[in-house]
Amino acid sequence: MNSSANKCPELLAPAGSMESLRAAVNAGADAVYTGGSMFGARAYAENADTPALLEGIHYAHLHGVHVHLTVNTLMKDRELALLPAYLSPYYEAGLDAAIVQDIGAFSLLHRQFPLLPLHASTQTTVTGPYSGLFWKQLGAARLIPARELSLEELKEVKRVTGIEIETFVHGALCYSYSGQCLMSSLIGGRSGNRGRCAQTCRLPYALQKDGRRMNRKGEAYLLSCRDLCSLDLIPVLAEAGIDSFKIEGRMKGPRYTAGVVEIWRRYLDRYAAEGPEGYHVEDRDRRQLLDLFDRGGQTPGYFFQHNGSEMLALSGKPEFREENAALSERLDQSYLREEKQIPIRGNAVFAAGQPMHFRLSCPGAEAEAVGECPECANTCGAKEAEVRTRMMKMGGTPFHLEHLELSLSEGLFLPVGQLNALRRDAVTSLEQALCSRFHRERVDPKAHNDRDQEKDVFPLPAEKKGKIRFLHVSCESEAQIAAALSCPEVTELSFDADCIPAKDWKKWAMEIRKSGKKVYIGTPQIFRAEADRFFSRHAEALIDTGADGLVMRSLEAPGFFRALYEAHGKPLPPFCFDYQVYGMNREARRVLAACGAFRLTLPVELNRAELSELGCSGSELVAAGRLSMMVTAQCLKKTVSGCDGVPALFMLRDRRGMDMPVKNRCSFCFNQIFNALPLSLVGMREQVKELGPESIRVLLTTENEAESRQVIQQCAASFLRGERVSEPYEHFTRGHMKRGVQ
Repeated sequence: MNSSANKCPELLAPAGSMESLRAAVNAGADAVYTGGSMFGARAYAENADTPALLEGIHYAHLHGVHVHLTVNTLMKDRELALLPAYLSPYYEAGLDAAIVQDIGAFSLLHRQFPLLPLHASTQTTVTGPYSGLFWKQLGAARLIPARELSLEELKEVKRVTGIEIETFVHGALCYSYSGQCLMSSLIGGRSGNRGRCAQTCRLPYALQKDGRRMNRKGEAYLLSCRDLCSLDLIPVLAEAGIDSFKIEGRMKGPRYTAGVVEIWRRYLDRYAAEGPEGYHVEDRDRRQLLDLFDRGGQTPGYFFQHNGSEMLALSGKPEFREENAALSERLDQSYLREEKQIPIRGNAVFAAGQPMHFRLSCPGAEAEAVGECPECANTCGAKEAEVRTRMMKMGGTPFHLEHLELSLSEGLFLPVGQLNALRRDAVTSLEQALCSRFHRERVDPKAHNDRDQEKDVFPLPAEKKGKIRFLHVSCESEAQIAAALSCPEVTELSFDADCIPAKDWKKWAMEIRKSGKKVYIGTPQIFRAEADRFFSRHAEALIDTGADGLVMRSLEAPGFFRALYEAHGKPLPPFCFDYQVYGMNREARRVLAACGAFRLTLPVELNRAELSELGCSGSELVAAGRLSMMVTAQCLKKTVSGCDGVPALFMLRDRRGMDMPVKNRCSFCFNQIFNALPLSLVGMREQVKELGPESIRVLLTTENEAESRQVIQQCAASFLRGERVSEPYEHFTRGHMKRGVQ
């Protein structure tokens, strides 16, 4: 039975074009999310220009539907400066929310437009309550956590932060954690963080171990997830307190939008009316969803499952699926050709000696038009049926007049032109009343953008600026640590916590410190419940290392470790952020410094000119090693041979024969895929010196001891001693140092 407890979440639909926006509204969406001409994470969608988007906002608001604008790309300094002026007209038109990824953009928008709700994009990789609190403190009104989170994790984020939670319920799934994928960027220069993903995960691959292929040829699409469909889980998700159900699909057409929204609207309404008892999904609706789009089956997602081969379209997308012509025609007719009409009520008064009145109303607004005083008719007066027909004509308007109260005195002369004008004025006034309730007063785009953009948040003494002061080596094995210890010019050495047994942490920390080097503990790129349990279990071992600091690779880590150390009566050690935490602009660097970081690792997607503009003082530059391209909850080892809980190294071979190392990080239950070519800036010594980073980072991932020693020595000779040396790798890449990303 219906109950007030059956709170119906918001249904949020994609609008990759204005046609899709109208289709979503017509089919019953509560809100739509769309991109404008800039800063959207779907650069190849049919994003609207300013006039079209303002028209779309007007149309949605007319029907009581909210509009969320995607501003969810990482922004360079010059771009960030354009953001307030870009957003101003939409803010004034009543934009309901902005979806944001970039830390600097988030900070700037919250300061510039304090009345605009900001939603932390799924690109921000919120994986737990601490990262949720970070964004809440930065001004977030809603979180869109990582799609890989379980329902229990989502509930915990909601419980701790107390703000709205939005989650994807239908559509495409990325193989990588959103916001943590550099695969398209490093391979082809098209950054997923900038809305230009080339979808390299949808290509075929071969997984190899010790030269032997592990996956069958007919199952080559190892990184291609099936599409998400959690229609069966509406009662569970709603009762867990999820506030917004999000449908993916801004790159898909309006027919897809209409068909998916139609079904989700029906089942949400069914749940709201009847509750969870007897709730079930009919087979015909499952078939309709597959008729609309089929990538090789559907999956209910990660709500109750961490990973698994059944979540993947291993055989690829079906080559051909016959169109359901009847479905297409019905959707076109119902939602694309015909526009949704708003039912309204009217009251018209025509009396002798009084101005004509026509009042229109609907939930949320009412309006009235006043005309001239009618004259008396020379012969017979206006007939009620004719006047009623004239006043109820709503053709070409968004309204349907379902009831009209008409008061008409006898013997009045009512010219058709005056009646039409009275009706048009009332309709126009009602339309304005419906939309003006969303409007805001203008804000000067420069009013709050008063930060000193030239001030460096990581200052160095004048005599140290422009000098590379030391070498920092990151290790993932004991052999690599041994290699780094043999080089006296290594000042800082960090090792990943999961790559060395916890019982040996203190021993290696003492060895590192004995050699006169600082020791740092590396934390995982993805910090979820597994990482929480891991470090809670080994808390005393961690504290006993007496580490000089921590390397944080997520926004979840600082809050967790601060609480962990405080629980043991210890202060949080100094920490730096690695390159996976994006400080792409000065505003972002300022926010990250305020978190307590003593140093940032410079973004790997900026080129030399952009890094120079950003400023590298007091920061670290990755100059050698394999970059992490993708980190995923899925496990390639489990996919092809099952899970045994034992970390291993695989090679993922692409169509060009390039081999990308893959590590399954079992302690934290994620896979990490590295670039096939290691980065080397050794041959760009002078250009790197001109940038003036404080330190150089060497990333050791798959190298043995001898290989590690060679890389370290070449980097020390080049960057610290200024020697002209050969490259440390036979085959390598300059990364984005020259080309950058679009």
